[in-house]
Amino acid sequence: MTEVHEKKVSDKKVQDLIKEYEEYAQKYGFKLNPNRKIIENIVRGLLKREEKYGCRYCPCRVMTDSEEENKKIICPCVFHKKEIEERGQCICRLFVKK
Repeated sequence: MTEVHEKKVSDKKVQDLIKEYEEYAQKYGFKLNPNRKIIENIVRGLLKREEKYGCRYCPCRVMTDSEEENKKIICPCVFHKKEIEERGQCICRLFVKK
């Protein structure tokens, strides 16, 4: 049986990106999800996607073969502000309404 060893994302990178997203959310009038565990899981996923694909593609979006379409799903994606306005949170639940 072959084990797959996934490179662990450093806690510092996770905390740095959380801080960056906190500042971003504050600037645009919303906030991060109050559940810290959800935030950390989402951010870890974003950082793993960045390592694998070169961009922080939203974990709640499906990548396509189109580079232009994929640009829309780099977190924070082009859809999050409308979703927060309409639903109170973005689909992945990273950002929520104040």
